[in-house]
Formats: sequence, C-alpha cells, structure tokens
Amino acid sequence: MSSETKVVYTTPEEINTNPGVPAPDHTCKSCGNVFKGLYCNVCGEKVLETRDRTFKNFLQNILLTLTFTDNKFIKTLWYVLRKPGFLSKEYAEGRRVNYIRPLQLFFVLNLIYFLFTPLQLFNTSLRTQMFLRTHSPLVRSMVYAEVGRDPLSLQGYELLYNEKTTSLAKLLVIVFVIVAAVPMAVIYRKRNRYFTDHLTLAVELTTFNIAVNAILLSVFLMLTSQLLHWTHMGWEKYLDDLTLTIIFILTNTYFLFSAGRTFYNQHGKILLLKIVLGLLGLFIALEAYRLILFLITFWVL
Repeated sequence: MSSETKVVYTTPEEINTNPGVPAPDHTCKSCGNVFKGLYCNVCGEKVLETRDRTFKNFLQNILLTLTFTDNKFIKTLWYVLRKPGFLSKEYAEGRRVNYIRPLQLFFVLNLIYFLFTPLQLFNTSLRTQMFLRTHSPLVRSMVYAEVGRDPLSLQGYELLYNEKTTSLAKLLVIVFVIVAAVPMAVIYRKRNRYFTDHLTLAVELTTFNIAVNAILLSVFLMLTSQLLHWTHMGWEKYLDDLTLTIIFILTNTYFLFSAGRTFYNQHGKILLLKIVLGLLGLFIALEAYRLILFLITFWVL
C-alpha cells in the first residue's frame, strides 16, 4: 500500500508556477483576516512577493511618485479636464476603484500650485481688498484702525500683508471648496444629491481651476511673455486682469455646462439659466473666500 506525499506551496511564486495546486491560507499583516490569494478581501493588503522587494520595483515606485505616471492619476485628471462632472458622478454613484479620489487629486495639484505656480489665482493683494472688492469698506476701516492713514505706514503694512497672504491663500483653497459647494447645493437642490455630492463637485471644480487657470495658464503666459519679449511685439499689456477674468469666466462656463449635463442630468434652457446662476454663485463664493482670507491674514499679522 503506497502512501501519498502532500505537497504544500508556501510562497506566491510557487503557487504561480503550479496553478493546479490550491492556494494556502494567508493571514493579513494589517487586519489579521485569513484569506486565499494575494489580496486581503477585507482591507486589500497585498501579500509581499520576492519581486516586490527587488531594486527594480523600488525604482519603478520612485518613477511613479516623481512623474505621476500612474495610470489612475493621468486618467482621472484627463476626465476632469475633458468631461467635467464625470468624476464626481462616478464617485457619488460608487464607481471609484478606477480613479484616484477627487480630494487626493485636488491635494496633488494644490501642492504643485503651492510650490511652482506664479499665477496667484486665489490670492488678492491688500490694495485690491481695500478698493476693488464688495467688502472693501470693511477692509479699509479695519486697516485704517490698525495702522492709520499715514502713507508710509500703509506702504509697510501692505508689504507685510501681501507676503503673508500669498502663502495663506494657497493653504486656504480648501475653504473656497466648502464655500463653493453652497450655491451649487441651492441651485440644484431638486436633483437628488446630498450636500457631500455637491461638495465633491466643488472639489472637482477647484481642481479644474487649479489645473487650467493656475498651472496650465501660468505655463502658457510664461511662454507667451517670453515670445512677445523676444519679438518685441508689445502685446504684454493685453495680458492684464481683465483678460484673465474673461478666461476665468469662459473656462468655468465650460465646466458648469458639462457638469450640469453630466453630474446633475440637467438639459435645455433651464441648464443655461443655472449656468448663469452658477457663475453668480461662484462669484459670491469667491468674494466670501477673499473676505475670509483677509480676516485670517489680518489676524495673524
């Protein structure tokens, strides 16, 4: 009578080379769950293989980190630019594994905006706060009460303020996200969306603006300025605040139109009306953000 020898494969590599052999149980290193295969069915933790510890794999991870060549990042950003509202719809309806989270994409682009972008999309100088905003009377009264009306004192305070608010503006962009979600929730209150869904769309909207109106526009303006300077065409005067405002309105109209159709399933003439209301809501949200930015900068100086 012959006896059978039971072969046990203990490593993922041995299992892969012997597909007919049942996979052994693994205990998850993170949550303690017992499972078969390479991924924990509770938390998603992966069983480490020998190839995961190779120097080649280490270099690949560095490349992904430094160049954002991860397919999910490129794919998610492309949807934000090409089809605004689609990512928020996918996220709100539970289809999430094929994309990185909207908030994660926002923080990555905001980091680029914070470190490298010269265009101050969400920043406002003290002079603009004092004289060109709807809340300017309040700003002037607070500044005059703090430093008086002496031109030299105001000039020194302005230098300190502008330096401080530049860094704070990029840190406080998340405040604009929260404020911008409010008008969207009001305008589309009958479209069967939770406030967190409107908040997700506001994250995508802000991400879109950072990508298009801060990062890409900064690159375009730098290249254009160099070209105009080299050719002495003298068109630099057209790259002013009015031009940038028009670009901002046009790009956000595109976003609101696409998001209205995709995320809110809104069509027809009512969509055009809600786009106008959406632009008005964004203006109010931006003014509220600028007031909050002034107050925080004022208090920390």
